[in-house]
Amino acid sequence: MESPQAMKSGLNLPAGMSGTSLRLDTISKSSSSTCSDRFIPCRSSSRLHTFGLIEKPSPAKEGGNEAYSRLLKSELFGSDFASPSSSSSPMTSPSKNMLRFKTDHSGPSSPFSPSVLGHRTDFSSDSPTPPKPPRKVPKTPHKVLDAPSLQDDFYLNLVDWSSQNVLAVALGTCVYLWSASNSKVTKLCDLGPHDGVCSVQWTREGSFISIGTNLGQVQIWDGSRCKKVRTMGGHQTRTGVLAWNSRILASGSRDRNILQHDMRVSSDFIGKLVGHKSEVCGLKWSCDDRELASGGNDNQLLVWNQHSQQPALRLTEHTAAVKAIAWSPHQSGLLASGGGTADRCIRFWNTTNGHQLNFVDTGSQVCSLAWSKNVNEIVSTHGYSQNQIMVWKYPSLAKVATLTGHSMRVLYLAMSPDGQTIVTGAGDETLRFWNIFPSMKTSAPVKDTALWSLGRTQIR
Repeated sequence: MESPQAMKSGLNLPAGMSGTSLRLDTISKSSSSTCSDRFIPCRSSSRLHTFGLIEKPSPAKEGGNEAYSRLLKSELFGSDFASPSSSSSPMTSPSKNMLRFKTDHSGPSSPFSPSVLGHRTDFSSDSPTPPKPPRKVPKTPHKVLDAPSLQDDFYLNLVDWSSQNVLAVALGTCVYLWSASNSKVTKLCDLGPHDGVCSVQWTREGSFISIGTNLGQVQIWDGSRCKKVRTMGGHQTRTGVLAWNSRILASGSRDRNILQHDMRVSSDFIGKLVGHKSEVCGLKWSCDDRELASGGNDNQLLVWNQHSQQPALRLTEHTAAVKAIAWSPHQSGLLASGGGTADRCIRFWNTTNGHQLNFVDTGSQVCSLAWSKNVNEIVSTHGYSQNQIMVWKYPSLAKVATLTGHSMRVLYLAMSPDGQTIVTGAGDETLRFWNIFPSMKTSAPVKDTALWSLGRTQIR
């Protein structure tokens, strides 16, 4: 039978169990312990402060849900985030997008972090491209040739490299040809004890070579057959510089005159240019054959054209002899010139209007200049006091490389037909070959590329 208490409570209890054993004690609100049916993990190590949540008021509930927002933050992130914070708090910054990750500066930097690797941290597509590292130029020559009797005379031009990859060098009274393809040396001529070689210059095709002599003659030789073709006079004293264009040979002399020779006519010269007041030591035709630049010991740089026997430009900013002259193959009418010991500057000119575009003080005598056809850079060789070779970018005039090795001033400079190698000559009686320029960007093969051998050999 059921007990009266069980019947009163409406519970079907087993025999021997009273209803009092099932009494539930009421939990006092003042109890110090709090029980909950949810597990909320500890978030102190989760770096949630690196995320920003903006407080963007809702139009429908504006002004009515601040308390709810604080309560929600307290439940999600802890009591530290529940109180209203100042405008400097990362939680209320209106400039942050929701859940946008911010850089945490509290911990140690990772060795692979963007700041360590030198990149910007925002990885924006507008980030500037990092500057390209400077091109590496070998600091030592890859080949050295002994050149006994190579004269140490600033006003002579004794080295030239043909388009057929043959180097011509004047040593004393003789001219030698050195093939860069097979290192074969050929003696072209000997002017004898009463004359001497003052200048050499190949035609653009590389078949014939002109020789200026101490007696003022200009001789034309067939380089392949080692045979003299013609002798032309006209100068009163030594012919120290020669320059070919497509059909005309210009010669400059100590007699201050410039003569123009044409192999197709029988006369010794077809034109005479008078403008310098001292020895002519620099001559270069422009790439389009329209202008001839001449430099002299009178510190003048003159520019001549085909329409007048008078100079079109007379540039007098140099304060020493102007031997080094180079036309840019990249820009029409751009001319570079270098001054001697008292000047030391390379100056750049616009021959269209005669304006000086820029200049750089190199710190030493400028002996020769050559403009690279592969890249927009120019190489200069120098004398007193460092005897260095320098490569410059144009138009920034940033220094690409400085090369040393010659023990005397570097008077002579020529460039290989592929435009990658230069040869320099000095009064220390050596010729040094340097790889300083990159190859052409086009894929056209380079003909007659030399297979260089290391070491030091003789040219005769």
